[in-house]
Amino acid sequence: MATMKEFRNNVKPNWCPGCGDFSVQAAIQRAAANVGLEPEQLAIVSGIGCSGRISGYVNCYGLHGVHGRSLPIAQGLKMANRDLTVIAAGGDGDGFAIGMGHTVHAIRRNMDVTYIVMDNQIYGLTKGQTSPRSAAGFVTKSTPGGSIESAISPVELALSVGATFVAQSFSSDLKGLTELIEKGIQHKGFSLINVFSPCVTYNKVNTYDWFKENIVSVDSLEGYDPHDRIKAMSYSMQYKGLLNGLIYQNTEQKSYEQLVAGFKEEPLAYQDLSLSKEDFDKLVAEFA
Repeated sequence: MATMKEFRNNVKPNWCPGCGDFSVQAAIQRAAANVGLEPEQLAIVSGIGCSGRISGYVNCYGLHGVHGRSLPIAQGLKMANRDLTVIAAGGDGDGFAIGMGHTVHAIRRNMDVTYIVMDNQIYGLTKGQTSPRSAAGFVTKSTPGGSIESAISPVELALSVGATFVAQSFSSDLKGLTELIEKGIQHKGFSLINVFSPCVTYNKVNTYDWFKENIVSVDSLEGYDPHDRIKAMSYSMQYKGLLNGLIYQNTEQKSYEQLVAGFKEEPLAYQDLSLSKEDFDKLVAEFA
């Protein structure tokens, strides 16, 4: 069984010192080892942005896609080889701006993919503009007078479109984040894990100290039930989307792969897809 070290490579991350993405990378590596994966059994697909570089920093299959398109690639990869554990990763701009359409439909489709969003509530790679996660009044280079838009709540968004696994964590909580990623990987369906990952260079509001003062662990809420979707939505709204932990899980809903008629257990990647001349001629005759 592989150790965490075997999920490391010789590529040195070029994130800013103190960036929360370092912890996300470490948590993925730890979680992969803890659930018993080998490097060749894991694939990470990422988009554009600071967080998009993560696919090249883990020793496994990796693809650095285009902006907002990590989820279509990850889903295609899972359909081609259902034996792979597939993780899609990106930032809040990647997932909740240009890639929002893909995020919504991936959630409702419920394919067995884990999606980790590194949420720093700002555009870091392009030097500090407002993101869909920036709060109203947030001052950036693109909103010098303060943002006049409302911030998206990933939890409420996911719950509203039928998510079967929704969790949030904080990059400072490496142990908790690792455990949530393990649960996300083991969940048979789409898993959304939104990670508060502070940008230490451009976001001077949503800092490590700010999150420590404002996030609320679901474990501190008496009688909290992660299987109650209505209460999960209610608590998220009550605490302004700042819940931390496993917020909701539905283990009864089947995954997309389990519902596709005729979808073989043998991965498409291993099937013999060659056509005999007779079959080829029949297909051509249908359209000729």
